[in-house]
Amino acid sequence: MKSDIDTLMQARKLDALIVFGNAEHNPPMYYLTGGGHVSHATVIKKRGDEPIYFHADMERDEAAKSGLKRIPYTKYDYDDFFKKANKDALLASAMRYELMFKDAGVTSGRVGVYGTYDLSSVFGMLTQLQKLLPAIEFVGEPREDSLFMRAMETKDEAEVERIRRMGRITTTVVGKVREYLTSRDVRDDEVLLNEDGSPLTVGDVHSKIRLWVSEQGAELPSGFIFAIGRDAGVPHSAGNPSDLMRLGQTIVFDIYPAEAGGGYYYDFTRTWSLGYATPEAQELYDQVFEIFNKLTDNFDLNAPFKEYHRMTCEYYESKGHKTPLNTKTPVEGYVHSLGHGVGLNIHERPFSGLTSGDDERLAPGVVITSEPGLYYPEKGIGVRIEDTLWVCPDGQIERLAEYPYDFVLPMKKWKRS
Repeated sequence: MKSDIDTLMQARKLDALIVFGNAEHNPPMYYLTGGGHVSHATVIKKRGDEPIYFHADMERDEAAKSGLKRIPYTKYDYDDFFKKANKDALLASAMRYELMFKDAGVTSGRVGVYGTYDLSSVFGMLTQLQKLLPAIEFVGEPREDSLFMRAMETKDEAEVERIRRMGRITTTVVGKVREYLTSRDVRDDEVLLNEDGSPLTVGDVHSKIRLWVSEQGAELPSGFIFAIGRDAGVPHSAGNPSDLMRLGQTIVFDIYPAEAGGGYYYDFTRTWSLGYATPEAQELYDQVFEIFNKLTDNFDLNAPFKEYHRMTCEYYESKGHKTPLNTKTPVEGYVHSLGHGVGLNIHERPFSGLTSGDDERLAPGVVITSEPGLYYPEKGIGVRIEDTLWVCPDGQIERLAEYPYDFVLPMKKWKRS
């Protein structure tokens, strides 16, 4: 949690940290500032001190919403620095940052570097700043185990409530998509039709999903997946817009909207087959649903997340499917890990892959996905079921949004002959 940041800094021997970029769609900056319409911002935090928020004057009111100590960039005369730097923009920027660091009480030690910003400009500026402040060592970290990923791993109840609200929005949109699809007229060749009688395409459905998410006040910053047939068998194929919507083909609908402005995500998947399902698709769905329920019944407090991925692999291999347990990078069968954490990032700790750390556990406060699947693209079949779960402080597992697991969706205007 955010209260752990100083402890994490101490453990990593970081004397300070700096975060670059916009306040929106930038998880480390959002985590510290709460978001808002602030661009090209900087936060510097010395260990044991509160963060200092540096911002442009015209965004002062937005920055004030953070409640942090604030310093406008205009305190530092960039035009003067630019002249002194002989019009070298990177050096001029470094000269300004030198004073910003001094105002934050940081002139030496190890400084962690975070945020989402143009890599070239940050690298160039830090290279110049290193010469101006040689007693500072700038430190990078692997994303999956960064200080912020560690802090964000557990959520407080206010964060969980925001994720829960996104779950309600997500299932509302999914319900609208279901209602729309099942209400369509169907051509003799089992192709669904638009209101004007033209064939309904995946692209048409994509447009409606984007509209309905927007109407709920959310965003899709990482996209979404609505794929049918062969594309449903390739887990991260978003769906070919020109594909026709047909009866009897598996549809993987994986939707992960976020709060507007780059806030908290929700992650959710259902697999559908309109009108009817082939026997082979039904068998695969039944297997996915069986292990999905088995996992839900067996999640234990503080257990390593990867052990449930292993359980999933062992189950699928008993049914004759390839998995990462004994096949390197399989492209059919079970081809991904079981799940991941969810928060300000769509993928964050804890991770569940076989090589994940023993410390990536179902600890109180973590929010995870459980999303087993099976994929056979050349057979035109893909199946995945996913819910987002919270490990409550008392150790109970809460599903953060409820929605049915129906596979075959009856069509309101079609009956099988």
